[in-house]
Amino acid sequence: MAKQVIRDDQPRVYFDCNKCPAYCCSVYDRVQVTKRDITRLAKHFGISFETARRRYTKDYKGERVLKRVEDKIFEETCMFLDQETRGCTIYHGRPGVCREYPARTRCAYYDLLRFERIQQGDETAIPLVQITYHEVKKAEVKTDQWREKVWEWEPEKKR
Repeated sequence: MAKQVIRDDQPRVYFDCNKCPAYCCSVYDRVQVTKRDITRLAKHFGISFETARRRYTKDYKGERVLKRVEDKIFEETCMFLDQETRGCTIYHGRPGVCREYPARTRCAYYDLLRFERIQQGDETAIPLVQITYHEVKKAEVKTDQWREKVWEWEPEKKR
């Protein structure tokens, strides 16, 4: 195996996906795919574009996304996640959004994982994370001494 050299102009990465329970594959409602991504999936599996589109993607509120399956750790996960190894089963055929993630030298989920494992004193702990979105509005809070702009959560609408 060739020795990897880190040059000064090459950013050092501060996460190891092999030690993560695959938050990025599990905590988001969707993984958006493009026509190029579906073409890549079709080529990866040696099938037609239409077969790949039908077999591996679905419409989600007007977006084409990867299908999800029930997960043994999180509620659902990407259908291409190996639930034993927590690794991608289509790594070379994965969508562009997955190829770009996290697009920085740090991964917030990995930082959370490391922090919680240290806090719990347990290297097997997996903090469960759920991403939810709420509408926010700006409000200015005034006191006699200062003003501060803060974000306030809108009340959730009853369903």
